[in-house]
Amino acid sequence: MLIVDETGFIKKGTHSAGVQRQYSGTAGRVENSQTGVFLCYAGQGGHAFIDRALYLPKPWTDDRPRCEAAGIPDAVTFATKPQLARQMLELAFEAGVPCRWVTADAVYGQDRRLRCWLESRYQPFVLAIPKNEPLWWQGPTYVRADNIVDSLTPQQWEKHSAGRGAKGERQYDWIRVPLWRLQPSEKEREYGHYLLVRRSRDEKQERAYYVVYARREQVALKTLAQVAGHRWEIECGFEETKGECGLDHYEVRQWHSGYRHITLSLLAHAVLAVLRIQEKKTPAGLIALSVAELRKLLSKLMEKTGNTVEQILHWSDWRRRHQYYAQQCHYRSRDNLMITERLRL
Repeated sequence: MLIVDETGFIKKGTHSAGVQRQYSGTAGRVENSQTGVFLCYAGQGGHAFIDRALYLPKPWTDDRPRCEAAGIPDAVTFATKPQLARQMLELAFEAGVPCRWVTADAVYGQDRRLRCWLESRYQPFVLAIPKNEPLWWQGPTYVRADNIVDSLTPQQWEKHSAGRGAKGERQYDWIRVPLWRLQPSEKEREYGHYLLVRRSRDEKQERAYYVVYARREQVALKTLAQVAGHRWEIECGFEETKGECGLDHYEVRQWHSGYRHITLSLLAHAVLAVLRIQEKKTPAGLIALSVAELRKLLSKLMEKTGNTVEQILHWSDWRRRHQYYAQQCHYRSRDNLMITERLRL
């Protein structure tokens, strides 16, 4: 699976390539920042980043002297975030990266040109969209995504897991609605278009909306729920690379310097990700090796602290055992809460 998302890098000055006041998901508000678009590969063994691109706002690309001062090549012109995503996806496809699904948030999902391009390659996707996204439902007439869902019956919702989280299975209510498309060729008719909606099971019943394109035999609701849930892996990747590999720990202004730092940080994360999945079997009573634990182990092994390898590994096992106990307590607490809620109903 290939996942596209962006992350922000908060800055104080005005000279770093691409910096300006813009919305930053990292801060959750408008900040003076840089924004990078990233492509993450996720599989059963874990996840790692395989490409990156610095987003340059139009005021930057229109100011060539400013670009020259920041070392930005003349060939680099303005590209929207979805266009940067397409460029990275195209390189991945050309390189033969195996990919059953593409997923991304609403910044990319609401871009019709990106969706049409993926469809032209017969590439299945589950892309988030805003609730007011106009869609063809029962014919070539646009209807808002939330209005489509409001017209459905409560019995059509099904409970499925979006994958296992830190506190157990992430259970939501889901619904899938076929969308209308003109599909003249036999090849096109092998694929279907759908609206997928996730609803939280708490009192707020918050919804998230997705558009789906896939072979008709691939669209079991349980499968789509898991694909949509896998998008959180890139968020974990950002947390790991920033926390363990110094992705955002740089003070450079030049275009090439920034790319070098980010590339090396992503490479370091990929090495840790590969080492993590090489653990053949997690011993009973321990959590699986994490990127953070591996980075800590490597740091301790390289330090001259006087501790033996056996002592360092023993401390690692101790931490993982206590994390396992804490994890099991979270799981039990959540299960007990769900049972209590059912009894109230």
